[in-house]
Amino acid sequence: MTYVLKRLGALVAVLIVSSFIVFSGMYLAPGSPEQFLVQGRTVTPEVLAAIRAQYGLDDPFLLRYWHWLVGVIQGDFGRSLLTQQDVASLVASRLPTTLFLAAFAAILIGVFGVGLGVLAATRSGVFEKLVVFGSNLGFAVPTFFAALILMFVFGSNLGWFPVSGSGTGFGDRLWHLTLPAIALAFPGIAVVARITRTAVREEQGSEHVVMAIARGVPKQLVLWRHTIRNSMLPVSTVLGTQIAGLLASAFVIEYAFTLDGLGALLVNSVQKKDFAVVQAIALIMVLAFGIINLIVDLLYAVIDPRVRLSKGVSAR
Repeated sequence: MTYVLKRLGALVAVLIVSSFIVFSGMYLAPGSPEQFLVQGRTVTPEVLAAIRAQYGLDDPFLLRYWHWLVGVIQGDFGRSLLTQQDVASLVASRLPTTLFLAAFAAILIGVFGVGLGVLAATRSGVFEKLVVFGSNLGFAVPTFFAALILMFVFGSNLGWFPVSGSGTGFGDRLWHLTLPAIALAFPGIAVVARITRTAVREEQGSEHVVMAIARGVPKQLVLWRHTIRNSMLPVSTVLGTQIAGLLASAFVIEYAFTLDGLGALLVNSVQKKDFAVVQAIALIMVLAFGIINLIVDLLYAVIDPRVRLSKGVSAR
């Protein structure tokens, strides 16, 4: 519990620092909110001054940041300069699509990445070569190109899956997001499969595994209790990193499949200098990455009880 509280405190500190960087970065970028609001029209200095006063742009930078941070803590992310909607409501309306897509892709990475890696490590021959070739292909093929190939083959030609929209309801959404999730998960599956294969192979040659086999312990028990379990420490790290990066890379897939998720909203908001929306989405991504990293650290103790969570305290 002490370890968890320390990690949560560290996560809060990371969020505060990240929020300051995000807030600063948007205001350091070329252009300004008032220039976007006037849409290139020639206006008088009085109008510009009124706009700056309305949005608090005349306040000192640190004061603006403090007001924004206090609002975020209270659940108020401000209003969109583009649509004048409440940012929290705008993000909430787009969040389910992105979360569903990321969760779908994470399941694919976990199941196929780990599964193929374990099979490649335990079954040498043609299957192993196919997995290695597939992982190399996953490294080489860009996500956007993979999305186009999937759309052409399984959408346009075969007509098995839709190539646009996110659907309504669980079943329809699952059907609509199958191709986007596969395209999003493809690089992650390749990375996790390669790392899993290497980790399992190394663990197979470890002393305790060899001794267990020599004592006559059944091979299946050795495989699952000793080899695979102990090889999951590096795999869980890579798996967590890949899953945490799904939200950040989802915007490419959402753009390709014209999905109404956070990625498409982020791209549009960056282009339009919609500061409040960009800041909210960036903060959500940092929060997601921090939470997933915390979960991965806690999983270490579940996988290997020898991992120490804090000084003098071992995980149980």
